[in-house]
Amino acid sequence: MVHLITEISKYTMIILFALYTYQCFSSLKRSVDKEEQAEKYRSQVVYMYMFHLNAYAVLFASTLNTEILKFYAMQVVFFAAVQICYGIFYKRVSKLVVNNMCMLLCIGFVMLTRLSYEHAVKQFWIAVVSMAVTMLIPYFISKWTFLRNLTWAYALAGITMLGVVAVLGAVSHGAKLSFSVAGIAIQPSEFIKIIFVFFVASMFYESTDFMQVAKATIVAGLHVIILVLSKDLGAGLIFFIAYMVMLYVATRKLYYFAGGLLCGAAASVVAYHLFNHVRVRVVAWQDPLAVFENEGNQVSNSLFAIGTGGWFGMGLNQGMPNKIPEVKQDFIFSAISEELGGIFAVCLILVCVSCFLMFLNIAMQMKDTFYKLVALGLGTIYGFQVFLSIGGDIKFIPSTGVTLPLVSYGGSSLLSTLIIFAVIQGLYLLRERTEAEREAQKKEAAPKLAAKKAGRKKGGIGKKEGTEKKQESAGKKPKRKGGRKSHEENIHGTKVENFD
Repeated sequence: MVHLITEISKYTMIILFALYTYQCFSSLKRSVDKEEQAEKYRSQVVYMYMFHLNAYAVLFASTLNTEILKFYAMQVVFFAAVQICYGIFYKRVSKLVVNNMCMLLCIGFVMLTRLSYEHAVKQFWIAVVSMAVTMLIPYFISKWTFLRNLTWAYALAGITMLGVVAVLGAVSHGAKLSFSVAGIAIQPSEFIKIIFVFFVASMFYESTDFMQVAKATIVAGLHVIILVLSKDLGAGLIFFIAYMVMLYVATRKLYYFAGGLLCGAAASVVAYHLFNHVRVRVVAWQDPLAVFENEGNQVSNSLFAIGTGGWFGMGLNQGMPNKIPEVKQDFIFSAISEELGGIFAVCLILVCVSCFLMFLNIAMQMKDTFYKLVALGLGTIYGFQVFLSIGGDIKFIPSTGVTLPLVSYGGSSLLSTLIIFAVIQGLYLLRERTEAEREAQKKEAAPKLAAKKAGRKKGGIGKKEGTEKKQESAGKKPKRKGGRKSHEENIHGTKVENFD
């Protein structure tokens, strides 16, 4: 009976998530009016809750653990509270971004519950606290204008925090990534990447001349060098790509971008020869089966899981994702592919793409250069992190140890991603308020313009006539085209009287 429920539910979940994904892109059409768009967003919420219920029904049927039902109820309350709070306090926010944020969290909770109930509960409480903390960020972003003036404060904070990790950080998988505070592990690079974006945006907001670009490049390079010395190469790569994209958009000079990519390629070759764990990951990427017992174990098991799942998956609790080391952090996409199927995994990628496109859309519509670059930088960080995580899982690129935002286990990653989403919502609010003010100004000016036009039509006089009357009132004779002149000029430019 349990097997039958699992088989039916996996198709149901695929259909529900496919419908949700379709609404993500259909709501972005320009031809869709506001009422139709709002209806699509409401249907997305319904699909999310139906998927959530279906998944936890299967998990309960498979384990008969009543704690799972309590955990499910707490999640429903959490998602409802998030939707209601955004609806009450931020009526102009992007509903698509809110829905996608909740949907990705929902998928993460489902898979973590399947992999480790204790880790899922811990992740849930981190999400609750993080959401409460970040709920005020949209308001502050839309109101505070002094953020663009803190250029060197951003630089100092970022370099100092990275330096502390490089010196005092705990070593994890060959890299210094975090340190503990009151028993809680904190990975500062997850938060510094947000500060870094604000630094670069404020630098290029002030100027984009050569000296300013040189200063920004030196500081950005210092961030990356500290990360490289800490052997946190995944974060270093994210910082580098975000800076290059922002540099190109701010300056519109292709040779800056091309030169940066060449320097990055040279640095990657140097890193390969300097760091042993980089060589290990490259070897595992080139031929994981040849080194299955050691370096290629993670990648090989990831590929086995994806291949075993096929298009429709094995069903929740029917696969063996725990054979993959670090499956909860780095390889959760492989676990999703194995148990929920390739179609579900493709839809997950498309939902992440819709978030990225929404970020870019907001960046393009911002008039202020500082806010435009902030939205672009945060969107680039989010999109590139998704690419690194999924690309490493499917052996498209060497594994970088980067988590899948909002889905993978990890408190620092979860909080930093929620901050990014909150900042983007703040920029969206700012854009909507600016457009509303412009529309109000147009409406106020419309009656005045109409009155002016009506006055010209009724009692107005022609331009030529009006000019002549003004000249007459000033005691001047009007100039008339085609008439005989009262004075003529000789070839030397002097006036002679006409006695005719």
